[in-house]
Amino acid sequence: MRKIVECVPNFSEGKRKEVVDQIVSAILSVPNVFLLDVEMNPDHNRSVITFIGEPEACVEAAFRATKKAAELIDLNKHKGEHPRIGATDVIPFVPISGVTMEECVELAKKLGKRIADELQIPVYLYEQAATRPERVDLANIRKGEFEGLKEEIEKNPERAPDFGLPKVHPTAGATVVGARFPLIAYNINLNTKDLNIAKNIAKAIRFKDGGLRYVKALGFEIKEKDCVQVSINMTNYLQTPLYRVFEMVKREAERYGVMVRESEIVGLVPLKALIDTAVYYLQLDSFKENQILEMRLPETKSLVSFLSDVASEKPTPGGGAVSALAGNLGTSLLIMVCNLTIGKKAYSAYEEKMKELRNTLDVYAQRFYNLIQLDCDAFNKVMDAFKLPKEDKERENKIQEALKNAINVPMEIMEKSLEVLKLSFFIAEFGNKNAISDCGVGINLLYSAIKGAYYNVLINLLPLKDEKEKKTLKENSEKILKESEKLLKELEEKIFQRLS
Repeated sequence: MRKIVECVPNFSEGKRKEVVDQIVSAILSVPNVFLLDVEMNPDHNRSVITFIGEPEACVEAAFRATKKAAELIDLNKHKGEHPRIGATDVIPFVPISGVTMEECVELAKKLGKRIADELQIPVYLYEQAATRPERVDLANIRKGEFEGLKEEIEKNPERAPDFGLPKVHPTAGATVVGARFPLIAYNINLNTKDLNIAKNIAKAIRFKDGGLRYVKALGFEIKEKDCVQVSINMTNYLQTPLYRVFEMVKREAERYGVMVRESEIVGLVPLKALIDTAVYYLQLDSFKENQILEMRLPETKSLVSFLSDVASEKPTPGGGAVSALAGNLGTSLLIMVCNLTIGKKAYSAYEEKMKELRNTLDVYAQRFYNLIQLDCDAFNKVMDAFKLPKEDKERENKIQEALKNAINVPMEIMEKSLEVLKLSFFIAEFGNKNAISDCGVGINLLYSAIKGAYYNVLINLLPLKDEKEKKTLKENSEKILKESEKLLKELEEKIFQRLS
C-alpha cells in the first residue's frame, strides 16, 4: 500500500490572497504533493491549507511553506480574531494510507527540528507528538499568543520549546508541529452581536471546561457578517459526532433567547461525519452507507490516486494507460475550444460545425477514458498467462492470446488519436483565437498518445510468435505514426500562423 499522509498547516494570513498564493506555490514546488483545499478567513486573518502526498514530500512541502510564510508575514503587524503564536501557526500530520500515527509523530519531530535549526523559529510539539501532557492541547501552547509568548518563553522554563532556542523569531514567532487524527473545523454563527454569549456557549461545550470530550471551542466576533461565532475544533468526530455538537450549541443559545443563524465547515470533512448527521436528523432506521446511490456507482479512480499508482512500483497503470489518458486530455482540450467558440458572435458562421465536432469528440473522449482501464486489464492478463504452470498445455496459447489483446488496446489508442487529429483541422483554423494555444496543447497530447501507444505495441510484439501477424501489426502501427507526424506538422503550421 502506498504511504500517504495529509498535512493541514494553518497560516496567520487570511486577507492578502497574494501572500497565501505564494505559500501555496511553495507547497506545490515539491513533487508528489497534491493540493486539496485552501480556506481564507479575513475575520480570523488565517488560512488553512490542506495537501496530501508521500511522507517525506509532505515534510519538505511543509518546510518550504513555513520558510515562505516567515518571509512574508510579520506577526507584529498581524491582527485577527483567531489566537496564534506564529506566521506558520500549527502544522499537523494526519495518517491517511499505509502510515501509522507513530510514523506521523516522527515526521513532526523531523520537521520541527529542521524549522528550528534552519529558520531559527522555536517549535513546540503537540497532540500525539507532545513531549509533555499539558502540550497535548494546542490551547495551552498558544496561551498568551505571540505577544505573551515573546516575553514568557525567555523567563519561564515551562514555556521552553521542544526545538530551538527559548526566543521567538522577531517576525515569524513560534510554530507548533504535531500528529493527530482527522479534525473537523466547524463554526456555528449565532443571530446576535453579543460576544459574551458566544464565549459562554464555547465554554459550556469544550472539554477542558467540562463539556464534550472531543471538542475545543472559542467565541469570536464576525464583523463581516455582523454576528458572533462559536468556533469549534472536533478532534474525534466518531466519539463526539457533529450533530451532538450542533444540538448542544443550539440548546445553549436558546437559554439566551438566541437562534443559530448558520453553520459552516472549514476545509475538508470525512463523509461519515455527514452521513451520521443525516441519519440522526432523519431518524433513519437500519440505514447502511451502501444505500447511498453514489456508493453503488462503478468505482472511478481519482486523479491523485491514478498519479500515485503510476509512480508506484506496480506495473499498472503504465505507459499504455498514460497514453490513453493523453488521448483523453488532448480530446478534452479540443472540446473546450469548441465550447469557447460556440455562442460567440465573431464565430457564428462556424457554430453548427463546432457543435457537431463537439458531439463527435465527446464519444472519443469517453472511449479514451475506457481504454485507460482496458490497457491495465490487458497487461494484467498477460502477466496472469505467464504465471501459469509450465506443464499447462494451454499456457502458450493463453500467453499468445493475451499478447494479441495487449497489442489491440494500444493499436486502438493510436487509431482513435489519429482520427481525432484529422478532426482537429477545422478547430485549429476556425476555433476561438483566444483558445488556439489550447488547441496546440491538445494536438500535441494526441501525438504523444500515438507515440506512447506505439512503444507499447512494439514491446508486446517481441514475444508474439505469429510472424505474419507481427509484421502486419508493426507495419500498421508505423503507418499511423508516420501519418500522425505529418498531420502534427500541418496543424502546428496553422496554429503558429494564428498565433503570429
